[in-house]
Amino acid sequence: MDPESPVNVTGTGEEEGLTLRTRLRAFADLARIHFLPVWPLVFCSGLALSAEVYGGFTWSLAARAVAMAACGFTAGLILNDYIDRDLDRRDVSPVFSRYWRPFGTRPIPSGTVQPWEALALFLALAAAATALALTFPWPRPAWLIGLGLYSYCVEAFYQVAKRRQRFPFAQLVGRTDFALFPVAGYLCLGYPDALALRFFLAFYPWTLVHLAVNDLADLENDRARGLATIPVLYGTRGTAAWIGGWAALHLVAGAFFYPLLGPVPLAAWAAASLLLIIVVGRILADPVPEKGLALLPVLHLSLLISSLGILAGATL
Repeated sequence: MDPESPVNVTGTGEEEGLTLRTRLRAFADLARIHFLPVWPLVFCSGLALSAEVYGGFTWSLAARAVAMAACGFTAGLILNDYIDRDLDRRDVSPVFSRYWRPFGTRPIPSGTVQPWEALALFLALAAAATALALTFPWPRPAWLIGLGLYSYCVEAFYQVAKRRQRFPFAQLVGRTDFALFPVAGYLCLGYPDALALRFFLAFYPWTLVHLAVNDLADLENDRARGLATIPVLYGTRGTAAWIGGWAALHLVAGAFFYPLLGPVPLAAWAAASLLLIIVVGRILADPVPEKGLALLPVLHLSLLISSLGILAGATL
């Protein structure tokens, strides 16, 4: 399968004599494997912060946290594809998939991965994350497993609810799972305290900005799928206003969180905020799908900078 060609949504794949290389590429696309290093960094920013506040850090604990984050988040991505497997057959443009998937394919609709295989991989990764959570001191396994179950339920709700809605409840509820991800890292050593709440409140608006930019970039396919995303509900101008509003709330909430962490995390957040402001400014000026796709890497860079800043602040 040529990764530069549109996704094949008609064949089962089995009759094409799929090679091992093709299968491996398909599973890499299913897992968005080139983004795999990002999720543990976001998760471990919370872990590092809790270690700074409560102590108890060990390299063994960090290794388990990294593995748990990688398994748990990747499982959520696969669940996303499994639930949307029929709708994704309606895609009319492969451009968006080329950003999120290293080989640019949608493996389930193309037939290179069967639905039962995706479901089995989701269950295996979720089980691995659960097993790793059980290695943490009590009551942390209850918190971590509880947040994992909540996140998968919310992901399923988001994927289904956005098919029929007149108000973006799916987005507002659905993005709590991503916003809770670094908080789960914090709970590996910490407790559900005021600092964890501030972390959530600072990160949650950013996740809604990210989702709206993501949906703006994929507007053509979302229209073809009949999904009620922010750009479909409110148009591109309304999406730009949504992005600007949540970005402003992120800056306000962040001002009550990052200064508490010390100069290094604060400086990193300032740099990340500058990138966010650039993203918002360019989208407000010209809210078209091409602009959303071009600015997604900048938004992801801002996430990396702020996460690395928290990690550096806790270790320096």
